[in-house]
Amino acid sequence: MRYAARRERLRATATERGLDAVLVTDLLNVRYLTGFTGSNGALLLRADGGDVFGTDGRYTTQAGTQVPDLELLVDRGTVSALAREAVLPRSGRPPARTIGYESHHLTVDGLRALESVLADAAGGIVPELTSVRRAVEALRAVKDDDEIDALRRACAVADAALAELAAEGALRPGRTELQVGRELDSRMLTLGAEAPSFETIVATGANSAIPHHRPDSTELRAGDLLKLDFGATVDGYHSDMTRTVVLGGAADWQREVYELVAAAQAAGRAALAVGADVVAVDAAARDVIARAGHAEHFPHGLGHGVGLEIHEAPGIGQLGAGRLAAGMAVTVEPGVYLPGHGGVRIEDTLIVTDDEPELLTLTSKELLVL
Repeated sequence: MRYAARRERLRATATERGLDAVLVTDLLNVRYLTGFTGSNGALLLRADGGDVFGTDGRYTTQAGTQVPDLELLVDRGTVSALAREAVLPRSGRPPARTIGYESHHLTVDGLRALESVLADAAGGIVPELTSVRRAVEALRAVKDDDEIDALRRACAVADAALAELAAEGALRPGRTELQVGRELDSRMLTLGAEAPSFETIVATGANSAIPHHRPDSTELRAGDLLKLDFGATVDGYHSDMTRTVVLGGAADWQREVYELVAAAQAAGRAALAVGADVVAVDAAARDVIARAGHAEHFPHGLGHGVGLEIHEAPGIGQLGAGRLAAGMAVTVEPGVYLPGHGGVRIEDTLIVTDDEPELLTLTSKELLVL
């Protein structure tokens, strides 16, 4: 029922835009609308119902299990076959005259091929192709109960994995960033993750001042900051969390930077409210850092949506657009990075609600000195 409800939301969008049908070709959008997880699938959604799911012969059985409520079309040229289906009259249904497509996903060559197929199949009046832009992604920005449950479980896996590593002394001087990252990934898999959400970031010492440092053979040392940015994927949904700790005793400057980032992060979380402008949410946290004289040391946006993709709508930053809605899953992740010295980032995944935002990443944000 959840997939049917999602398709009805897209159908309403199609009707509002005067479209007879929509071809959905982005695999994550196909999954969102149908539940299909294979590597070749597309959806023909008709404004008047009678949707058709397309795939090739490798996935006939899988499609029958995962998409039992839709008509199945099996053809290696899946998108072309669905396009032909849209313009051929069936059981009294008139051919589609206006068809939406995902212009951010279909290549230029793919669009030309689609136009050629439609011209041949229509046999007369060629239907108009119209971009729906990111219509499905706009629907995905607001999560339903099933999606939020998956996000909760993904965050719980990440929380548990970090807790195990810290309790067992795995975050200690002498180990390398690569060793810590691989062990963190392994723990998440053992605890039920399908995969890490993205390439785990482990950055120690001066490397922690690089926002997206890739783990290398650098060894952890006493007195260094250690930044861990990671997440787990559960049922296709991603979690995202960053915690920064200190190995051994913390220097005054490390505590000062950490307290500043923690204050900015708290301000960003507090600004998450239904109807809040995403630029204003970013500013709530950014202004805290700017007033402390570190504006240039916070070079990225405050956060982003998270779900079937690790980065999705809405974008929360100075160049963002739009307002928050109940059910949006977002991150809040301010940072201060001092080149050559070290950096701190604190990040949570949260759900925007009509009341206080729901915090999904529950690992403590108190400065941990290991």
